Amino acid sequence: MGNKIATREAYGKTLAEIGLKNKKIVVLDADLSKSTKTAEFKKVCPERFVNMGIAEANMMTVAAGISTCDKIPFVSTFAVFATGRAFEQIRNSICYPRLNVKICATHAGLTVGEDGASHQSVEDISLMRSIPNMTVICPSDAVETEKAIKAVTEFNGPCYVRLGRSAVPVINDNLNYDFEIGKAVTLKEGRDAVVFATGIMVSAALEAHDILAEEGIEAKVVNIHTIKPIDREAVINSAKETHLVVTAEEHSIIGGLGSAVCEVLSEDCPTPVIRVGIKDTFGESGKPAELLEKYGLTAKDIVNAVKKGLTLKK
Repeated sequence: MGNKIATREAYGKTLAEIGLKNKKIVVLDADLSKSTKTAEFKKVCPERFVNMGIAEANMMTVAAGISTCDKIPFVSTFAVFATGRAFEQIRNSICYPRLNVKICATHAGLTVGEDGASHQSVEDISLMRSIPNMTVICPSDAVETEKAIKAVTEFNGPCYVRLGRSAVPVINDNLNYDFEIGKAVTLKEGRDAVVFATGIMVSAALEAHDILAEEGIEAKVVNIHTIKPIDREAVINSAKETHLVVTAEEHSIIGGLGSAVCEVLSEDCPTPVIRVGIKDTFGESGKPAELLEKYGLTAKDIVNAVKKGLTLKK
């Protein structure tokens, strides 16, 4: 794995880059542009940047209106505010008419850290994937974020892109990585179990793969960057190959990746599933690494989940 870069940093850099080329892009932010990194876009395209103030619900409806004028609005604030405070506006003003608005929310998950439970969005994936017409993407690193932002720019329809505050390992090769919305990426092959991971947990899953390999356990690792529409074929085929599934996400085990995988498998390929994620609880203030350990979101926890699952196969 390479250097550590926050996905929000990659978002800001990419937005500025494509904004110079694509004059249809308009960026709205709820008074958090330095944190969400949309300030990078403002530096190069100030005439197409609007600070909407601390008025997230209004920002979503304004973005909806702008999208009807052949523009591509990118809307940013913290994930807890974007998906929670403005849920009704996203549902009724953006997704119901299927408007071309890109909601790129930062500071998702426990790794917001010291800001504590009130700012740690652990239910945003669940909320966004429950809305018809919404596409939900959770990039694993800076490279995937860049590719995802470019992909959603070309995609016509509402998108939610989940981004983080803390720096995370770069695991993808910028030159050789092709991103496709709705298409899972197999990073490691294995026959004993498959680990479906998303966001920052992809790097943890790769670490777990190496630990398990030392013990003679072969774990397949699949990056599910698009939670909705989920790659049903990849999920079913991997389950058939391994007969054991582990999911890993920096999100509640209710309604997120684990739930999405279970929904697919329960209907088409019943398979034991163990979910690594936040166990129906709020977080607390603390350093990101310490929080991930306390709430069971480390490579060690994925290793333990795989080993537990293997006992079910015997």
